[in-house]
Amino acid sequence: MPQNRVTVAMRTDIFDWLALSSHHWAGDQEEPDFLSRLFDLRSLPSTDGRPQYPTAAEDIWQHRVNNRTDWDDNWVFGDSRFNLRHVDDGLFLQFLVQTVNPAVRRDPAAAAAMVQAYNDVLRRAGIELAEDRRVGEGVYYRPQNTSGVNSPSAMVVAPPDVRNTDVLAAQLTRLRRDIDTDPAAAIAHCKELIESQCKLVLGELGKPYDDRAELPALYRAASEALGIHAESVSGDARASDAIRTVLRSLASVVQNVSAARNAMGTGHGRGTASPAERRHARLVFNATVAITEFVADTWSAH
Repeated sequence: MPQNRVTVAMRTDIFDWLALSSHHWAGDQEEPDFLSRLFDLRSLPSTDGRPQYPTAAEDIWQHRVNNRTDWDDNWVFGDSRFNLRHVDDGLFLQFLVQTVNPAVRRDPAAAAAMVQAYNDVLRRAGIELAEDRRVGEGVYYRPQNTSGVNSPSAMVVAPPDVRNTDVLAAQLTRLRRDIDTDPAAAIAHCKELIESQCKLVLGELGKPYDDRAELPALYRAASEALGIHAESVSGDARASDAIRTVLRSLASVVQNVSAARNAMGTGHGRGTASPAERRHARLVFNATVAITEFVADTWSAH
């Protein structure tokens, strides 16, 4: 049997989050109805020895519908009949998908918040819940692999000994919130993250800058302060030329992230809806990772 990628510890993190949140796992459905989406309750045993409750279907109805307080709200996470901490990844992920199914949870904003929390954990296993389709305002999700896809949760944007990074942390929080659900906002956050990082670099190194400067000018100033513009590979002229070419391309990427924000991101009082899609937001975000992590690495070595 293949080993699960979503470990028991990860599942426990998700269950703990659900237990502490205001989002009940069964959403707007009665718990037996929700569980019937995934399990044949009449083929599972009862924990109640009385003959009128012969299967899990009657057992759960009696103790969670008829007498709702018999069991605590999160009883299902530890119930051996469902074994959610140890079942194969496919069934576990389908459990999560059903918790945000529009027929189960009618509030799309609540579902999006839950998906974000799930993905913060699942991406450690190279998995995420992604939008599959929309019907009206309802969003249907599906699991997918994230191999090769970066996550805001894993980004390093400053050396560990640098203080006053709250603004960067706030940008990453907004990116985690919007990367899968609001592409236009996510693209804007990417530009703002690079801007904030450049300003923090310049401030920490005691270099003056114009707070109203555009992103390309800020990045150029930060690059010069860190010596990125003169980056070389010691003792290897050919490698140095290659690195300088890559760095010139990186500066072009910065320019294009700024342009993407103006064309597709939020801000400037848009008169029409943004054409940005999730794939566009991911493209801009992954470009942002390349920029900010190289700046952070160079800053650490400065």
